[in-house]
Amino acid sequence: MMEPSFIYEAKGRTLVIHLPRELDHHNCRNLKYETDLLMAENYISRILFDFTGTEFMDSSGIGILLNRYKEMKASGGKTCLYGAGPQVLRVLKIAGIPALMEMYDSEEAAFGGQGVEKP
Repeated sequence: MMEPSFIYEAKGRTLVIHLPRELDHHNCRNLKYETDLLMAENYISRILFDFTGTEFMDSSGIGILLNRYKEMKASGGKTCLYGAGPQVLRVLKIAGIPALMEMYDSEEAAFGGQGVEKP
């Protein structure tokens, strides 16, 4: 059985994207297409990526994060993430993502504003 790729949840003007176990080139195309549609249809001022269930991410995942970051920044919005485990966090740090996006330990912290210490 195929694991569902992404689950999207609107919370006010925030789009929460719950990511799958693996974020790679096979499913990143769908993520870009689906978020393009959701952003066009709704007034989204913040994208929040949920990494709590993600164990693997390749450069395609980094590309999506950077693409969404650039689009949100251009429109005055923000891109944030939460729940990254040690392996994913290592990839995020290597790519310089903590310097661009706010990172949180949990969804509650992301909505309450309690950020993770930046390296």
